[in-house]
Amino acid sequence: MSEIVLGVCGGIAAYKACELLRLFTESGHGVRVVPTASALRFVGEPTWAALSGRPVATEVFQDVHEVPHVRIGREAELVVVAPATADVLARAAHGLADDLLTNTLLTATCPVVFAPAMHTEMWENPATRANVAILRERGMHVIEPAVGRLTGKDTGKGRLPDPQAIFGYALRVLRNGLDLDLAGRHVVVTAGGTREPLDPVRFLGNRSSGKQGYALARAALARGARVTLIAANVSLPDPAGADLVRVGTTEELRVATVGAAASADVVVMAAAPADFRPAYVAEQKIKKTEGGLPEPIALVTNPDIAAELGASKRPGQVLVAFAAETQDALEHARAKLVKKRADLIVVNEVGPDLVFGQDRNTVTLLGDDGSTSKFGELPKDDVADRIFDHVAVRLEAQVRPAPRS
Repeated sequence: MSEIVLGVCGGIAAYKACELLRLFTESGHGVRVVPTASALRFVGEPTWAALSGRPVATEVFQDVHEVPHVRIGREAELVVVAPATADVLARAAHGLADDLLTNTLLTATCPVVFAPAMHTEMWENPATRANVAILRERGMHVIEPAVGRLTGKDTGKGRLPDPQAIFGYALRVLRNGLDLDLAGRHVVVTAGGTREPLDPVRFLGNRSSGKQGYALARAALARGARVTLIAANVSLPDPAGADLVRVGTTEELRVATVGAAASADVVVMAAAPADFRPAYVAEQKIKKTEGGLPEPIALVTNPDIAAELGASKRPGQVLVAFAAETQDALEHARAKLVKKRADLIVVNEVGPDLVFGQDRNTVTLLGDDGSTSKFGELPKDDVADRIFDHVAVRLEAQVRPAPRS
């Protein structure tokens, strides 16, 4: 397995890095923890040594004969800094190296991931935003912080993402190496299944779990994209770094997606919006009739979101549609590809024991150029990467944008 350096900065979120360390070691990776002096005021050196099974170097002049300020960075296959403070982001952006962690960052030739944690005002300060932009321009990954409870009574953007989400992000970066083929791109991904209310307690819905959409969001993030994830009724851990928008109905999904797509380079419609909704939503719970039968429910057709996006697609924008079919899948998908004016359409056969809620998927990818690519049964994360391989080829022919700030 890989050699990982876990840098830990001084902040209350340092305790969460213990869980991240455990995830790395239990998955077989060797981890060298490099805490800053202030980090040790939150979590002590014995804790890091016990959890990593390795001695912890904290100073440049410790074990000088081993030249740790150079060797640690050179030997690493991935560096993860979690939590990353505004101070360390600034020092890394400007090449300062006054402790072991910043020396390690200067000598590392492997992918580097920063997971920031700080108060909202610090994250939104122009100085921090400029430093983040510099790091991203240099090919480093800076995960967007989560929104939630901070220290004290404060709430806002700046919370360290869940360790499990950082772990998943880091593993994808480790697999992709230094390839950031979606850097500077804005990718919109929809996920999950919409629900159309019948009355205050019932709804029309579908079996979509959102797993494939979340896998697509994770893949785009690991390839350097800014990701807006629009999730319809999904109960999954938030992908680290995604801008998450939660919706319920198909109309809510339409409004959120059309709005986000206005600035997107890529839109991936992995959600399963309901084709129909009740014409009338009962104000009270629907009761049985005297004969025990329900009143008939009239349905109306929901808008076709992908077709709307295809009709208004900007030059150079890539639209990826999905076709979940129970029969004649390829025939129906080819018709949808044309109708929706999509560039690519992902086709899979669905059913109670197929795709929905599963961790693996078998799909065929059709292109508007007549291409057909069949993926054998793969983990949904691998399916996501295969899809973005095709998206990246289409984007590569265009003029590359400036890296995002």
